[in-house]
Formats: sequence, structure tokens, C-alpha cells
Amino acid sequence: MIVTATEFKARCLQLLDRVKMTGERIQVTKRGKVVAELGPAEDHAKAPAKPGFAKGRLRITGDILSPLEEPWDALR
Repeated sequence: MIVTATEFKARCLQLLDRVKMTGERIQVTKRGKVVAELGPAEDHAKAPAKPGFAKGRLRITGDILSPLEEPWDALR
């Protein structure tokens, strides 16, 4: 479903109920371009992380396996 930002503002609570009941995703447009998408919330606590979920978002720099040169307070 596609709605304008004005329509979304006027019917926000109804649209939230619709998403909850049907699981449908709703796209919100502004000046004819999609600016947001409303969809059902995922239960992150129950769903295991999918392999590759952070691909392209994380970058490891340096050596992550060697001990740190600075002492940790937790080790005292």
C-alpha cells in the first residue's frame, strides 16, 4: 500500500493497526517519492541473527585477537 505523508499523518493510528493485523508493509510518499516504509516489528529477542546480517556495515581494524597493552579494570 502507498500513502502520502498527509494521508499518513491523518490516519497514522489506523495504518498502524492495519500493519499489526495484516503484516502488510506501507510506503509513505512525499512529493511522489517514497521516503519511509512502515512494516511489522521483528521480534529481535527470539530471532537468531542471520548469517551476513552486518555485511558491509562493520569493519575490523587492527588485531582483535592479541592482548591489549592497557590493563583492564575488570581484571583487577
